Amino acid sequence: MEERRKATLVLDDGTAFHGFSFGYEQNVAGEVVFNTAMMGYPESLTDPSYAGQLMVLTYPLVGNYGVPATTVGENLLPDFMEGDRIYATAIIVSDYCEQYSHWNAQESLGSWLKREHIPGITGIDTRQLTKVLREHGVMTGRLVFTDSPEPSETFDYGSINWVERVSCKDVIRYNEGAGKKVLLVDCGVKANIIRCLIRRGVEVIRVPWNYDYTDMQFDGLFLANGPGDPDRCGEAVDVLRRQMSLSRKPICGICMGNQLLAKAAGATIYKLKYGHRSHNQPVREVGTNRCYVTSQNHGYAVDASRLGADWRELFVNMNDGSNEGIRHTLNPWFSSQFHPEACSGPVDTEFMFDRFVNVL
Repeated sequence: MEERRKATLVLDDGTAFHGFSFGYEQNVAGEVVFNTAMMGYPESLTDPSYAGQLMVLTYPLVGNYGVPATTVGENLLPDFMEGDRIYATAIIVSDYCEQYSHWNAQESLGSWLKREHIPGITGIDTRQLTKVLREHGVMTGRLVFTDSPEPSETFDYGSINWVERVSCKDVIRYNEGAGKKVLLVDCGVKANIIRCLIRRGVEVIRVPWNYDYTDMQFDGLFLANGPGDPDRCGEAVDVLRRQMSLSRKPICGICMGNQLLAKAAGATIYKLKYGHRSHNQPVREVGTNRCYVTSQNHGYAVDASRLGADWRELFVNMNDGSNEGIRHTLNPWFSSQFHPEACSGPVDTEFMFDRFVNVL
């Protein structure tokens, strides 16, 4: 076993956690967030919504099932990942397992991180770190390796338009020639959202986050997930408002898409103390007793009290009462803050895609 290099996580308040490197060794800074899921690190690391963040996994054993192949399959979508690369800035775990075993594994987590130049640190007391983040709220932090200079520039996660950084730059088409056409606004879309739409027999037209699609021909509009502060995405909201004033075409949003739709509906956005990042967030569909266990990854939420008169909450979080989706009372416009496509996580709410496709 090779000797591991020492590394230190330093939070904004000066709190330091010491551990050892198992990934690429370079100093980085980012917003420190925690995810309580028990599995799914390949999918989470490649989720563009984690751009700019140091991901803390609270489950103590990480790496034991390795990493699947980073291959691209049909429709040029990754076979087993949620993005074309790792988007998280770093990963922080309690106990990294060097020896892995899984029928689909092609390499270790450590070798993958090194290949993609992403730091990983193990030996951290992630329970204590999570307690600090829960009590203080999300903080930025620096991952520093011994005998290396610390990052000189300051890091302000909220000041950066992360959606612009991860969105596609050109129009991309999937499943061309299929029946209905769905225009997907890419704010940092997960691959499984596109897979879920394709499986339902529609053509997907993926456009950049601030693309003006109001003159394009399509049957429904889909607003994807993405990283960062939705208030940085004013251009996307402006285009969405124009579309809503021109047409009653169906609109569905997920995560960031929920927040953009809510902003277009008059609501405001606020930052959660430490966000929702897990596979076990309970949400209730408003007006019913139906409760679903959902996969989530977001640090901002909708203030539903500011919604326009024709809008209602569709889902609410059973833990903290925060908004989990909205709907229009007359038009086929609705959204969810959670991830119906999950991947990884429960797929109990994949019916949201059926609701959308059925009204096209």
